[in-house]
Amino acid sequence: MRVLIIENFKGTPPGLIGRELERAGITCELRRAFAGESIPDTPDGYAGLIVLGGAQSAVDAADHPYLPRLAALTRQFGEADKAVLGICLGAQLVARGHGARNILGLPIEFGWLDVRPTAIGRSDPLIAALGEAAPLFHWHADTFTLPEGALHLATSAMTRHQAFRIGRAVYGVQFHCEADRELVETWTHDFAETIADYAPDWPARHPRDAGRYGARADATGVAIARAWIGLLQSSPTQDK
Repeated sequence: MRVLIIENFKGTPPGLIGRELERAGITCELRRAFAGESIPDTPDGYAGLIVLGGAQSAVDAADHPYLPRLAALTRQFGEADKAVLGICLGAQLVARGHGARNILGLPIEFGWLDVRPTAIGRSDPLIAALGEAAPLFHWHADTFTLPEGALHLATSAMTRHQAFRIGRAVYGVQFHCEADRELVETWTHDFAETIADYAPDWPARHPRDAGRYGARADATGVAIARAWIGLLQSSPTQDK
């Protein structure tokens, strides 16, 4: 079984989701689209698709001409009844690929902040892992309208559409469920100048928030990853 992972920005790996896929014995094929690596034309040969985050917007085709093709590919996977997980920018691309509108340049949502399931989300295979609420890592200023027919699964104080599902197994999540404490630590160091522009207190706040929220966020991310892997393994159209 193979999963296609699209990396959209340098330094944004699949994190704990990648590790859970490896533990499950699932082969991951990583394409660094931001660096010019090609995107497959079809879902053939893959059991599922993960689309990671990035600093660009979902409509920035001028600087990143592969983005419309990637948005369309998320829809192709869903139409083939194959699992999709779009994270942050990835969720925005899933929304775009399914006809929704991207909304750009809102106030930034950054750090470990609570995500709450909707009534439907409480019984969803992935989002049930939030319980009543879970502090997950955020880093975005863009959002999207809900695609037609999508189920609205989760929300936060700043962002109404934190998670949605289309059909059996096409998910968009605005929060970074892949970002465990180790990855957030790396981002804090590697993107320090960028973070300082909108969160100058982050170097002081980060250790406190990591201690307060990190373990719960990591556990929730692992539960979401394992639930998504379960959808891969139970798919009637899985490719091995």
